[in-house]
Amino acid sequence: MCARIIFLAAAAQDVGLTSLSLGLVRALQRDGMKVAFVKPIAQPRSEGRSPKKGIDTSSHFARTLCMTNSPDPIPFERAEEQIRKGDLAALLEDVATMTEALRADHDVVVVEGLIPLASAQIALRLNVEIVRSLGADVIPVLSGVDYDPKFIAETVALIHRQYAREGNSPLLGLMINKTKVNADRDRLKEALVPFGLASSTILGAIPYEPNLNTPRLSDLVSSLDLSVVQGTGLDAVRVREIVVGARSVEKMIDRLRPETLVVMPGDRSDIALASALAHSRGVPLAGLLLTCGAPLADPVAELMASVGSNILPILSTPDDTYATASRLSHLSYHVSEDDSQHMEKVIDFVAEHIDTASLRDRIGTSTEARLSPPRFRNHLIEGARRANKRIVLPEGEEPRTLAAAVICHRKGIARCVLLGRPDVIQMMAKAQDIELPDDLEILDPQAVRTNYVDAMVELRKSKGMTPPQAIAQLEDTVVLGTMMLAVGEVDGLVSGAVHTTASTVRPALQLIKTEPGQSIVSSVFFMLMPDQVLVYGDCAINPNPTAEQLAEIALQSSDTAKAFGIDPRVAMISYSTGTSGTGGDVDKVREATALAKQRKPDLLIDGPIQYDAASVESVGRSKAPDSPVAGRANVFVFPDLNTGNTTYKAVQRSADVVSVGPMLQGLRKPVNDLSRGALVDDIVFTIALTAIQADQQSAAEGGAGSEPARKDAVNA
Repeated sequence: MCARIIFLAAAAQDVGLTSLSLGLVRALQRDGMKVAFVKPIAQPRSEGRSPKKGIDTSSHFARTLCMTNSPDPIPFERAEEQIRKGDLAALLEDVATMTEALRADHDVVVVEGLIPLASAQIALRLNVEIVRSLGADVIPVLSGVDYDPKFIAETVALIHRQYAREGNSPLLGLMINKTKVNADRDRLKEALVPFGLASSTILGAIPYEPNLNTPRLSDLVSSLDLSVVQGTGLDAVRVREIVVGARSVEKMIDRLRPETLVVMPGDRSDIALASALAHSRGVPLAGLLLTCGAPLADPVAELMASVGSNILPILSTPDDTYATASRLSHLSYHVSEDDSQHMEKVIDFVAEHIDTASLRDRIGTSTEARLSPPRFRNHLIEGARRANKRIVLPEGEEPRTLAAAVICHRKGIARCVLLGRPDVIQMMAKAQDIELPDDLEILDPQAVRTNYVDAMVELRKSKGMTPPQAIAQLEDTVVLGTMMLAVGEVDGLVSGAVHTTASTVRPALQLIKTEPGQSIVSSVFFMLMPDQVLVYGDCAINPNPTAEQLAEIALQSSDTAKAFGIDPRVAMISYSTGTSGTGGDVDKVREATALAKQRKPDLLIDGPIQYDAASVESVGRSKAPDSPVAGRANVFVFPDLNTGNTTYKAVQRSADVVSVGPMLQGLRKPVNDLSRGALVDDIVFTIALTAIQADQQSAAEGGAGSEPARKDAVNA
């Protein structure tokens, strides 16, 4: 079955066409479809920042972030020249060739049209001709900044007339970007009826999100040709708000918020010093922009440069304050091709607001669901929402953990319990400009610590635990959170943003113990490869497992894979395949494979097998032609921690692969460790993993989940 072709047509210049096109790709991938992306003709960049020579940002992000097949576009200048020479047919043939090459192996091909810039008068004609030549369905993309149902309906009707073929409308629906309020569907429906349309044709109404319109400080430097007085790493600094320092300093203090760029003349030493003080006390300002070419006074500049590593960036421009503010307000921001982290957030945000169910009904494709990385991540979030579990976060005063807890709370991923001093958490939230929900649960360790002394003494009585020893150990919030889990007040625990793996795992082994029937605790990483999700175990816990332990790790990892929607095909990795090698290390893997087969005869498992034979089909056919998993393994069990940890990090870094984990296996209740370099999104996904684990364990035990929150919980 050939892929359906969906063409996104911009109704105006600033509709965010690339963001919505790639957001649609991501949404369809999450829905289990195999999606390709084509930008047939590169967008001319006559306005705003130009990309690096030869790079089309749409195709670049499609390949690097959505991991799709995406051919290089035809340069706009070449297309324009062909039309001028009367070679439109040849141009359309080239477009059809690049698109048709993708149809056989995909369910959907998303095609991004040209934005109708004033400098590109032929953009609309090219869009119409491409749609007709490809027989594509069309989704108009409109702006909802000034939302007016009648205007939107008239715009859709105009697009309908432009793209109609033989009296039939190719419109699948429409997407509205940057809506500041929820679309008034009743008014829109009334406005659309005269044109034979309905409000149900809205496939996506994307809310306006100011945090996504945050250029990097380095982008402003290059766009406005600013000078850098002090500060490094400007690629990592975002500008969310711009404030002109024209008032007295006491009236400016409330405006000094995270990611704020303060624009001021260089002689306003009072505002400069107030900004530096706020920055040093934990309010991460974007920086200062000095106008009129005036530098700071020498004593002030010296004082501001002596605050250690947390130096406030300072920029300079010869223009006056009014002209600078005007240029900043009129600057058109486009995500740069080297700003992948920000574009990833934009794509995810758009994907969350697209109605793929409605779209799937309209395109009528019947496809086998694929567990692609986007779909896996979506399953994590949706599974966690259904589980509705209570997860304790012992590092509640850590900024990334706090931000992740707020995200999980707002998205309904889990009911997070932050352990920490409420006043410190509130101060941290204010400094980071994080709005704490009123019902986000914050538990003061000092207020509840003594409640767990008796239970801890009972759990550790075989080790001679005394009440004073228990009180001392409960000073550690990880131990306190583990006790909350042990007595059933929460469903899972996530820690490790500032603690070592040992600090997270040791209390779990002492207080939670292993699951019945399990003798060890192991770990897995979910490796989000471009077109599938692989499971790697054990890469974090057991240094040198025995054959019996390795067999148990294999079975635990296969059960985990199955629980998360992956039909397990297990490869027991070694430096030798089959019977070709001998020696203690190979024999251990061979014995472990046999033990795993004995315990679960229906499991697809093979070993010893080399990594290339397990993962590459052609190599697998050559080295292990009779293997049930060679060339298509999706669960890789490594013989020792040295091999597993090295392999996962090599793949993660060399191939730029996202890994989720480590997720611990074999514990009676879920406890999961974080990397100390974890990003906020990493913590969110780990919380989701933990919630799903808790739900599965609860279902297996016939449990009903955690007890209600204790009365001594302190709400922020």
